[in-house]
Amino acid sequence: MRRPRIAIPEPTSHDFAYNERSWPEYARAVEAVGGEAVKIHLLAAPAEVAQLAGSCEGVLLPGSGADVNPEKYGQMPVPECAPADSAREAVDELLMQDAANLHKPIFGICYGLQSWNVWRGGTLIQDLKTGVNHKPGREVREAHRVSLAEHSRIAAIAGLAELMVNSSHHQAVEKAGDGLSVTARSVEDGVVEAVEGTTDQFVLAVQWHPERTFDSESASRALFRAFIQAAAEWQPRAIRESVIG
Repeated sequence: MRRPRIAIPEPTSHDFAYNERSWPEYARAVEAVGGEAVKIHLLAAPAEVAQLAGSCEGVLLPGSGADVNPEKYGQMPVPECAPADSAREAVDELLMQDAANLHKPIFGICYGLQSWNVWRGGTLIQDLKTGVNHKPGREVREAHRVSLAEHSRIAAIAGLAELMVNSSHHQAVEKAGDGLSVTARSVEDGVVEAVEGTTDQFVLAVQWHPERTFDSESASRALFRAFIQAAAEWQPRAIRESVIG
């Protein structure tokens, strides 16, 4: 069986050290469970992005040092909000539209969860202020516990009711977008830690970084394995357009 191709955009359009450190981690996890990672350059022409997207069976939306432009969910930025990355947002939107149109599997990680949620009409908390440190950074492997919703896709994949996760974010879902259900929360403060789709399309997004714990945590490997399996089984869905006139 052909290895499913997975579109993974560069995390940022400006922080090349961040890209060189983080993009290979996503690619390695995808390829370790049978996928083929396809890098989407953020400065590529839209036609090139669309062509590459069309050649892929799944989309992985990675983390980023940027924050989604809050004007996209009807808010003005607070001082703690990091600058937006318009190039990343533009590429994400092309990939998300392609995946939504054709019901391709989508796996969002950290910023990728937030990007997908906003695109689906949801909102974000621009800066978390709770008793839990949600941004200890990449060196901390076990930052806090998350509780997985019973009967959710993520609980079935992980085979657990709770997980210890790493954490590198200061924003989180406030209101879930259309067609998304909250399926994991931080145990200590209730912050949203995962959402998934409410249809049979594989749509799963987590606020932590399973690519960083791929070697050490079986649940992290299981998330990538389930995503790649869904991509391997994906079949194109016919696009039906209605014309009124």
